[in-house]
Amino acid sequence: MENMAARLYSAAQVRELDRRAIEDHGIPGYTLMQRAARAAWTAARYRWPNARSVAVFCGPGNNGGDGYVVAGLARADGFAVQVFECDDADRRGDARLARQDWLTVGAVTRWSAGTTTLPAVDLLVDALYGTGLTRAPVGDAADAIAAVNAAHRAGSGVLALDIPSGLVADTGAIPGPVVEADLTVSFIAAKLGLHTACGPAVCGEVLLDDLAVPASVHDGLTPIATLTDHADLQRALPTRNRSGHKGTHGHVLLVGGDHGMAGAILLAARAALRSGAGLVTVATRAAHAVALTAAQPDVMFRSVESIAELQPLLQQADVIAVGPGLGLGDWSRRLFDAVLASERPKVVDADALNLLATSPQRRDDWVLTPHPGEAGRLLGIDTRAVQGDRVAAITALQARYGGAVVLKGAGSLIRGTALRLCPFGNPGMGVGGMGDVLTGVTAAIIAQGRLAGLGLEAAAAAAVMAHALAGDRVARDGERGLIASDVVEALRAVVNP
Repeated sequence: MENMAARLYSAAQVRELDRRAIEDHGIPGYTLMQRAARAAWTAARYRWPNARSVAVFCGPGNNGGDGYVVAGLARADGFAVQVFECDDADRRGDARLARQDWLTVGAVTRWSAGTTTLPAVDLLVDALYGTGLTRAPVGDAADAIAAVNAAHRAGSGVLALDIPSGLVADTGAIPGPVVEADLTVSFIAAKLGLHTACGPAVCGEVLLDDLAVPASVHDGLTPIATLTDHADLQRALPTRNRSGHKGTHGHVLLVGGDHGMAGAILLAARAALRSGAGLVTVATRAAHAVALTAAQPDVMFRSVESIAELQPLLQQADVIAVGPGLGLGDWSRRLFDAVLASERPKVVDADALNLLATSPQRRDDWVLTPHPGEAGRLLGIDTRAVQGDRVAAITALQARYGGAVVLKGAGSLIRGTALRLCPFGNPGMGVGGMGDVLTGVTAAIIAQGRLAGLGLEAAAAAAVMAHALAGDRVARDGERGLIASDVVEALRAVVNP
């Protein structure tokens, strides 16, 4: 059975799913609201078993309606409950009904900036804004969000209903104040913005409840993206044939390591080895070759100062990766141009992406792996614009440059013919050299999959997955102080699923 939680939708698509459940399948909207509240409250009781007091912030829409029902459930469970509203708008439809039901057992308090004080409570419930909000919260709502976050930092738990208020559901952007949740319980279908850009930082743990709507509500509705999972890695790296040898496991050529940047190409080479490449060759500066050979004798380091020295290496390789420590000088440009002239599949990263930005071209035989800054240079926009809509950015990158594209960062995106999102990885991986490791992993997986017909898009998705899982394995001992070499050493366990 397909995992519906792996399908990521836009806010408009989720509204359509909600409409189908109500109009096509006859499930009353208030019934869905009650199911949502019950799912969220059940999760809250499990997460905070010792909590006894709760404050619920209810907005004017259906998200606020969910909050009123949660307040009623908490009251029925014996909790001390306070409900706050940040506006005087008339509630309509199911939200109005939910509010009226709450008022039969409790009261509401109007939150006013500068005059209302949030009491000490064990749990705060954010039901201010749902998936329809795309602007920054302002006025009393912004003040309430600030109060919730202050209480959170002081030790109160925070539960967000469907999405943290202030987070844009389609992009993961935060245009202004945003609730910082410990737990987000999302309803009916998963929203893309919870898993990329700023989403992972403010959602906390994310749970999905489909509210028992029929699976057929999804018929004919294509999700924006899908989450990668362990099965993607297993398909890309199946059990090896017992008659396999170094030739069948692929030959990776890595090009880079200008003066003073030998470490980057060494990390990429080690990552390619630990990801299962049968042979790894590095084309680098003559000044580095001897020392690098001593550091990693399993790799064939070659002194390359001219294109004539590079050409035979290009012919021997199954996959070429260019960029780690490549630099931006004349040597760098000559090697970069020679790599692009090759018909071998390629991985392009780091300085090679910056060189590409100065002379854009489109082709289908490469994987580009930019971080947001490099993506901005490739598109001629700033990093903030990239992060403001990562889906739009990677879609534009793939349209302009072709092949498969990886947009690195929290909730890394992979785009070829479809869009995938990797839900793994951690902030400890935000250190120098981590992209060089991903370059080596990607090249190695492409090399191993070439005989089986593994496409570049699938290989890139598997590589991002392996890289992230290795980072998470290392982070069990703590995120702070994690380095790229740690991830290299963890790769072997991950690529033998």
